Amino acid sequence: MKKPKVLKRVKKVKFNPQGSFRTLAGVEQYAAVWNESKLRHLLRRTLFGFKQEDFDSWKSKSMAEVVQLLISTSPAPLPPINNYNDTNFSDPTVPAGQTWVNAPYDGNANGRRNSSLKSWWLGNLLQQNSSIHEKMTLFWHNHFATESADVGDARYMYRYYSLLRKYALGNFKDLVLEITKDPAMLRYLNGYLNTKTAPDENYARELQELFTLGKGPLVFYTEADVRAAARVLTGYTVNATTISSAFDPNRHDTGNKQFSTYYQNKVILGKTGVNGAKETEELIDMLFLQEETALYLSRKLYRFFVYYEIDAATEANVIVPMANLFRASSYEIRPVLELLFKSTHFYDPVNVAGLIKSPLDYCVGLCKEFKIQFPDSADFANQYLMYDYIRTQASNMQQNLADPPSVSGWPAYYQAPQFHELWINSDTLPRRNQFMNILLTSGYTRNGKKIVIDVLPYIHELSDPGNPNLLIRDTVAHLCAIELTTEVIQFLKGILLSGQSTDSYWTDAWTSYKANPNNTVTRNMVVSRLNSMFSYLLNLPEYQLS
Repeated sequence: MKKPKVLKRVKKVKFNPQGSFRTLAGVEQYAAVWNESKLRHLLRRTLFGFKQEDFDSWKSKSMAEVVQLLISTSPAPLPPINNYNDTNFSDPTVPAGQTWVNAPYDGNANGRRNSSLKSWWLGNLLQQNSSIHEKMTLFWHNHFATESADVGDARYMYRYYSLLRKYALGNFKDLVLEITKDPAMLRYLNGYLNTKTAPDENYARELQELFTLGKGPLVFYTEADVRAAARVLTGYTVNATTISSAFDPNRHDTGNKQFSTYYQNKVILGKTGVNGAKETEELIDMLFLQEETALYLSRKLYRFFVYYEIDAATEANVIVPMANLFRASSYEIRPVLELLFKSTHFYDPVNVAGLIKSPLDYCVGLCKEFKIQFPDSADFANQYLMYDYIRTQASNMQQNLADPPSVSGWPAYYQAPQFHELWINSDTLPRRNQFMNILLTSGYTRNGKKIVIDVLPYIHELSDPGNPNLLIRDTVAHLCAIELTTEVIQFLKGILLSGQSTDSYWTDAWTSYKANPNNTVTRNMVVSRLNSMFSYLLNLPEYQLS
């Protein structure tokens, strides 16, 4: 069969006399027909892939019910464990299968603990079900980025993850205060070195430039503001024994801190003793009095969940209302997400299939969509090894969990004008295809255990697997965010029919298999055709989109 041409899909742009805009839709609640395609769009943007059986359980629910499920919190996972003892190494203080998160620091074990953390974190993404909790934790990891290699202590990174997860659907202002005192962040941006005799401006700068206000055209804080903020933040220390941070009044600058006209000439009066830590709260209060803080965070949420381009219409009709709600709700995160996920704008056709999947969305999503079976917790060593394989593949595609490339996070979320297009290049696209082909054919084997896509259980959950037209219809609806051309669909069908012209060539093969599923010949015939079809389908550009 001759493969159909791959069509380049271009978003339609609307025009008005004042300039161009993608859509005028705003945050008014979506009131049109709530159907399966709208539900799939919502789930693709909020989860790391979803299983067909989960979709079937949600499709009878209203939009409001689904959104409430998504923005609900989920229980915290058990902490990571020692999966790394082997014939060459044994953690001296942590037995195999026990957690290391409160153990004494060990330089020889730290690298292995860090790998354990990353594998465990990836496992949490795989196990996310109907809640957006883990996806929001990843959002904050990108926003308050740290690099485990620079932090240098896996125990701090675990506490950092736990902090992000605790506040993932909570209060943004509270999170900013807590991340400012977080041991991992203090290590990463030199906050623990910031003293009255040797001020360090690193965190004070990023707190304003990356974490609250951003670098927009209406942000005018000065270098003097950075220096003043650094003086406010002097005195924090990190304790490797208690795995925590503390405030040391003897290291704190007790002088008054003068800020610029951008901050209404605010003066934070110097305080002595333990009261010096209260200056940090005053600093954050000052930052959150600026309207740009709510606008900046609203834009970041929008780019993460909706689209990278924010034109004038989107700014006025979506970003500003989101920011207003942020302020009105005292910076609670959940109400803003609810507003966005119920909005007409979110479901506008121009925002469907408009984002390229991140490597984590791609790798974790593929595993979840096909319900790949991983070793269970009783076989924790192999379970973590398999998790690490998935994590490594995403890292090879330029998204290394727990190690974004800089304090700015992953460039695809902020680097104009490419944004999400940075995920796809001549190196990463072949890696995606190779990863998919391995899982679809031979699978990944380690220590005699294998993870592999089993296509038979997958299609058993479809409405009518024996009908090639319905099989392809249901599969494409589940896996692709955008409709395929008739030419491509016919090519997929041709694979199932082995190039023949009538549907019975597939239906008969499927019926024969179903009548005797233990017959190797009929089973292999069905699996071979399905694997060929999925190999082609999952290599399409349409599968890269969400």
